[in-house]
Amino acid sequence: MSNKLQALLYLSNPKPYLERLAADGLNERVDFKVIAAGEQATDDDLAKAEILFAPGVPPGTLSKMPRLKVIQSLTAGVDHWLARKDLKPEHTLIAARGTHRIQVPENILGALFHITKRYHQIALNQAESHWQRSVSDTLAGKTLGILGLGAIGQQLAMKASALEMRVIGTKRTPEPVTGVDKVYGFNETDKVLAESDYVVVLLPVTPLTENFLNTTQIAKMKPSAWLINFARGAIIVDDDLIAAVKAKTIAGAVLDVFRTEPLPPEHPFWKTPGISVLPHIGGYHPQRDSWVAELLADNIRRHLDGQPLREVVDRERGY
Repeated sequence: MSNKLQALLYLSNPKPYLERLAADGLNERVDFKVIAAGEQATDDDLAKAEILFAPGVPPGTLSKMPRLKVIQSLTAGVDHWLARKDLKPEHTLIAARGTHRIQVPENILGALFHITKRYHQIALNQAESHWQRSVSDTLAGKTLGILGLGAIGQQLAMKASALEMRVIGTKRTPEPVTGVDKVYGFNETDKVLAESDYVVVLLPVTPLTENFLNTTQIAKMKPSAWLINFARGAIIVDDDLIAAVKAKTIAGAVLDVFRTEPLPPEHPFWKTPGISVLPHIGGYHPQRDSWVAELLADNIRRHLDGQPLREVVDRERGY
């Protein structure tokens, strides 16, 4: 067995990761074993690995890894890791936080323009050579409520304020945030729901937030307000949202995340007027793998040198 540190990487696109690891000189200190998408690591590979980098692994895999110390997720959300029965206290869990801070806010702005500018209907009209002018709503002067002012939420706030929107939101520790008019604690979410013209969900899934947006909470929103979810599907109660949109309790919703993905063809979200379904496009962008690779390389170097790791998950908070 090699004296080098052993790292197991589950990757469908290994090129940007291996290039970054090599460029940082880590090949001299670490043996990297790449497992392609759909394949399984051998018991021998599992037994050797001290670092695991993966979107997820089959149930029971972690119990076959006695040397495992660090798990880095490919995603910012780690609820699927925290739910595992084979995750041990000695496993340091890393989230890919910050790697979506550009693309997700841009896609949320796209959702806001989708709602207000009616480009979808214009495209349908063009397909039929039909000229029909319409008056679109403005974002300037409207209130954007952000549930979860983390890295993504803070970037969104700056961009929205540049569009002359009033921005409010919630943060676990209320403190001033650039571009945000008022920051509330999570226990003051009701105020954000009541004041906002557009409510953007950017919360992690925790026992506190799962099924949080139900009939009672949605009813606190304005009848003219829209709900936009780019976080996790489990935060919203599907049936309650559908009922609220049908009853005009709120104006509608744009959803990029769902409890089951791909969203099953029979799910009523597809056919509910007022609900727009996006195929989980929020965080994907051409540089994403490069940014996650930078975080992976930095954390491997820190682990080797005995330095604090970046973006460590607080298991009590759930993110």
